[in-house]
Amino acid sequence: MASELDLSRDRLDAPFARRVEELSGENPYACYQCGKCSAGCPFADYMDALPNQVLRLVQLGDESALDLSAPWVCASCLACGVRCPKGVDIAKTMEALRLLALRKGISPAPATPDRPCPQIALVGAYRKLTP
Repeated sequence: MASELDLSRDRLDAPFARRVEELSGENPYACYQCGKCSAGCPFADYMDALPNQVLRLVQLGDESALDLSAPWVCASCLACGVRCPKGVDIAKTMEALRLLALRKGISPAPATPDRPCPQIALVGAYRKLTP
């Protein structure tokens, strides 16, 4: 039996959502779940939750967003932010979730022969090594 969803003011004004907002500089409550970010995400097929679903978890103050692989799969290509009618930069939110996950000791899935490293590791290395 599914448990009831707590939509109280305390839950919606969650410290988790505020921490994500502080780290990312993006207001998660600006998203009204149109789904354009998920429709345009080139890596959505490889995520366990779509970008708009991850943002909904943040809006609800649900820290289970830290256990998802979606923030680690996100390539920060900014396709989501370009499509967002409210201008929410989900790539910044995903980065904030990665930082919070690492602070809690949650790391991406270990490397395997068919997936030698998380996508974001390649992106981060590319950005650091590009003049």
